[in-house]
Amino acid sequence: MPAKLKVYKEKRNFSITPEPSAAGTRSRGGLAFVIQKHWASHLHYDFRIELNGVMKSWAVPKGPSLDPKDKRMAVHVEDHPISYNSFEGQIPAKQYGAGKVIIWDKGSWHPLGDPVKQYHNGHLKFELHGHKLHGRWALIRMKSNGVRKEAWLLIKETDDYARAASDYSVLDAEPDSVAATTALDAAQIKSQSKRGRMPRGALKAALPQYLAPQLATLAEVAPADNNAWSYEIKFDGYRLLTRVTEKTLHLYTRNGNDWTGKLSKLAAALAKMKLPPGWYDGEIVILDAQGIPSFQGLQQAFDSAATQEIIYYLFDLPFCDGYDLRKVPLSERRQLLQALFTQKTPASVRFSENFDVAPKDIVASVCGMGLEGVIGKRKDSPYVTRRSADWIKLKCTRRQEFVIGGYTDPKGARVGIGSLLLGVHDEEGKLRYAGNVGTGFDQRSLTALEQRLRDIATDHKPFDGPTGRYHNPHWVRPILLAEISFAEWTRDGNIRHAVFHGLRSDKPPRAIVKEKAMHLIARQQTVATTAKSVKVTHGERIIDDSSGIAKIDLIRYYSLVAPLIGEHLKARPTSLVRAPDGISGELFFQKHLGDIDMPGVRQLSPALDPGHAPLLEIAKPEGLLSAAQMNVIEFHTWNALKTSIMKPDRMTFDLDPGDKTDWPTVQQAALLLRSLLQQLELESMIKTSGGKGLHVVVPLRKQYGWDTVKDFSHAIVEHMAATLPDRFTAKSGPRNRSGKIFVDYLRNGFGATTVAAWSARARPGLGVSVPFAWNELDKVTSGAHWSLANVGTRLHKGNTPWDAHPVAPQNITHGMKILGFDPQASHTELKR
Repeated sequence: MPAKLKVYKEKRNFSITPEPSAAGTRSRGGLAFVIQKHWASHLHYDFRIELNGVMKSWAVPKGPSLDPKDKRMAVHVEDHPISYNSFEGQIPAKQYGAGKVIIWDKGSWHPLGDPVKQYHNGHLKFELHGHKLHGRWALIRMKSNGVRKEAWLLIKETDDYARAASDYSVLDAEPDSVAATTALDAAQIKSQSKRGRMPRGALKAALPQYLAPQLATLAEVAPADNNAWSYEIKFDGYRLLTRVTEKTLHLYTRNGNDWTGKLSKLAAALAKMKLPPGWYDGEIVILDAQGIPSFQGLQQAFDSAATQEIIYYLFDLPFCDGYDLRKVPLSERRQLLQALFTQKTPASVRFSENFDVAPKDIVASVCGMGLEGVIGKRKDSPYVTRRSADWIKLKCTRRQEFVIGGYTDPKGARVGIGSLLLGVHDEEGKLRYAGNVGTGFDQRSLTALEQRLRDIATDHKPFDGPTGRYHNPHWVRPILLAEISFAEWTRDGNIRHAVFHGLRSDKPPRAIVKEKAMHLIARQQTVATTAKSVKVTHGERIIDDSSGIAKIDLIRYYSLVAPLIGEHLKARPTSLVRAPDGISGELFFQKHLGDIDMPGVRQLSPALDPGHAPLLEIAKPEGLLSAAQMNVIEFHTWNALKTSIMKPDRMTFDLDPGDKTDWPTVQQAALLLRSLLQQLELESMIKTSGGKGLHVVVPLRKQYGWDTVKDFSHAIVEHMAATLPDRFTAKSGPRNRSGKIFVDYLRNGFGATTVAAWSARARPGLGVSVPFAWNELDKVTSGAHWSLANVGTRLHKGNTPWDAHPVAPQNITHGMKILGFDPQASHTELKR
């Protein structure tokens, strides 16, 4: 032993360094491995495995990858003592390996063959059972070529734990220490539950009192990597979670309401199964005569307190028998859950089976049967208590919940009600009318619904904005939710061919918004391609509760669009909008860097803005990601380049609609503005704002100063407001904008900024400002037409709409003359 650690001890002064000097004792219950993240002269990862009483060690500069195509260089270094496995801390300056060390991963390893023989032969195969790394791996020694230190390759072998680098980077997704996490030794891994082996990654933990369920994200199409996903029926029912202890069993809705009393028969059936303590996730349904889930039948069962026919489909097991299984891959959680079902399991409790066929075939089959759709789940995904893109919904028809805001009287022989008036909340939380539904009711539901609506009647219209033309509608307090299927959304935001399926009581009305399908391309990108040096912390933190978007999603988005947004940020002073507590918290507008370190963000010359702190520039793609790591969501740019700061090279108009202005009016306003600019012999480009309105951009020759350009833009807006006063206003403020559009010209002043194309916005849903062509305007449905959830569908076009029809920098002198604007007479022009 002393000989094996000789080199290790010779390199260290243990009176200075906190590193361990003792050899340590062999691990109990198996061989240990540890990976230590080491910020020495260069960041690297030290991979160590226990063999022959020491830790055989390799320095891996780029860290491990879950992609079998990535062959990561691993430099063989001196043996370390087993006691080094628990070392975290700071190695002092001027000591060997000076820098910070954390335990990035730890666990046990299992050799696949004779490890001593394989090690000496330079081809070591093994399995890892860690917190982050699992499955089969290989270490392969390369030919020496006279190199002093042995060079090996660390390679992930193809198995259920492998993932493409373009899809996932474990280094970016899980950057932090696991030192405080319960160790996974072989004894724990082999620990038997009452029903079977606990899978790898299971952690000893107390059963939490409450658990929020994982929610699925609506998707347009199934992902391309079919083998990585499994599919289940999307049940037309209520989500239900079961908490089992040694003495109690309770049933909870997704909002945490205790329904044990309402479902006493089901609770008794579950109790007969004698399930291990844990949390069980599933869906309750009522089956019709054809065995198809009926949401209306489920609603009627609750209305009549006849819930004995309810079927409970279980599909996940986040906690079981004293273990937290949330980090265990989905496929293994489901194997453990399925093992709990026997021939004696009550017929009212069933396991939700997988369909291992192509998703397009599954969707076609379930739609043909009259089912709602399918749920796709990534096989290796953890269980997270929020909405996630690792679970997706593929629906046969468009279907979602709506808030009931009123109803109409019946006509002809019909009794009860005529139709329900429906709404969804917009990005500002206002309830907007979304159409009506008059079909899907039976006589029983019409009568019951009429009474419930009468009980919540009100004289106040609950909708903001227009509600269609109805004769004497009856308004109700917006507290009831209706499950509706429909054919499509119209351009004015209403649904067509709607069918009523029943009422819901398991979701809060304020949470009901227009559900938008996500294109999976954006979600599946990683920061690995452009952000290898950016350390992501707290990537799992949700920054937008309405969509479930996490910090890592935003960072991956900016990694993906860095080449696109870079064209709009290049050489321009840029301001940042930071949201340290997410978009629902306080926002900070930042013009200067201060003491914050953001690699890739550069301070410009103080001479550009004398008397103030230096302005900022996003100098490299890395700057986007380091800014997003510091909780920046929005990027705003000046209308001038840093090389000619006093001469704007563009003029920007922000069409900002008032509260009572509908979207077609905004579209028409943009066309009117374009027409006026063309009369002034000026061409323009257009983009969404990512918020409520549109931005019209006019490229300029660097000819006039800020005040001339600003005054000219003001004159244009004044002309529009004077010509069409019922549509436009040149004054800001809610009172002036009511039912009108404020064309904001103030963005053309010195120091003013406009959100950059491809920047996300700190608003619910995280809308994105996207450039488009004028002939696409009629297809754009709002200022947030594209958001982080669906912008992947637009990335293939990128900046092409502007690049394909470029607008050259223009001389505005002639336009001034046409409008009758005299720059020399402008009293605000400053001689800078």
